[in-house]
Amino acid sequence: MGQQQRTAALGDPETWGELRERTVTWHDPGATVALGLSMSGSEYLTAMAEGRLPSSPIVSTAGMEAVRIEPGDVLMRCVADESFLNPIGVVHGGLISMLLDSAASAAVHSTLPAGVGFTTIEIKVSYLRAVRAGDELLVHGWVVKPGSRIAFAEADIRSAEGKTVATASTSLLVIGG
Repeated sequence: MGQQQRTAALGDPETWGELRERTVTWHDPGATVALGLSMSGSEYLTAMAEGRLPSSPIVSTAGMEAVRIEPGDVLMRCVADESFLNPIGVVHGGLISMLLDSAASAAVHSTLPAGVGFTTIEIKVSYLRAVRAGDELLVHGWVVKPGSRIAFAEADIRSAEGKTVATASTSLLVIGG
């Protein structure tokens, strides 16, 4: 037969299943950010993707990795683990939104010259499918319209089977320059 599944009982931690933990590590981002200001966005993102610079803490937390970085177009990969599950057992929409924002922002960042930054000022997310722990997600971001003050980008997440999980459109404020 298979492994017998126990039902959790209110107030009885012995029935709640194995306690799990997850360790996240990152480098102090201050030094990397300072160096990044002297590099174009494309150079900076490529250096992180190639391991010549540490990735940002949010990338480490979510377990994202760059697959492709081109000016105005990025592709990232993430496998959502069970630490991102919501109370009903599917991956929390906050992770999905963060992945979309990261891909769209990286696409814009990849077009910016040295010393120019950005921040998201608006994001609209459409959730299309549930994501389960262990699902491989491909996160694609692209610039729709670059700008000297405001840039517009879109992103989508697809399952390993190519099914669209979520989409987003964003507006980003370009800072500096």
